[in-house]
Amino acid sequence: MTQSVQTSKVVVLIGSLRKGSYNRMVANTLAELAPEGMDIALLPALGDIPLYDSDLQAEAFPPAVLNLGARLRGADGVVIVTPEYNYSVPGVLKNAIDWVSRLPEQPLAGKPLAIQTASMGILGGARAQYHLRQILVFLDAVVLNKPEVMIGAVHTKVDESAGTLQDEATRAFIAKQLEALNALIARYRS
Repeated sequence: MTQSVQTSKVVVLIGSLRKGSYNRMVANTLAELAPEGMDIALLPALGDIPLYDSDLQAEAFPPAVLNLGARLRGADGVVIVTPEYNYSVPGVLKNAIDWVSRLPEQPLAGKPLAIQTASMGILGGARAQYHLRQILVFLDAVVLNKPEVMIGAVHTKVDESAGTLQDEATRAFIAKQLEALNALIARYRS
């Protein structure tokens, strides 16, 4: 009797708006590095989400926020790929998280989630990653602890014309993280 592999639906949230973002190049590569049984989809850029304002929320949640919440809620897991801005999380990503945190049936609660950071510096976005972990504790996300993916000198590891990550050692390491995320998703399913 053959046992079928249940597909894990994973969405990717990118913390950068820049067209030539190195983090987007990393995110563009995830589908090819995913283990068997993991389906990866990139979420729309966060630029359409207005700055959080409780007065605006009182009127109605913006469509971009409702869409983001629905996509997160419908996924089995999430990967956040983000740069580091001023030793922390980019404002566009924090803003999106602030909006999503106010939705009914909080979409990140109990959701397996992996973090990947990349920067031109040697620390690879480590400080942003740790701040993001603190934020996600409050939202009750189930953040994968290991392996941690922090890509330093990312500009030397991508093919800008193809828009993808090319460094084989980094690709192999990310593939291991995606395998670990898939195992975490499987544990939370049962």
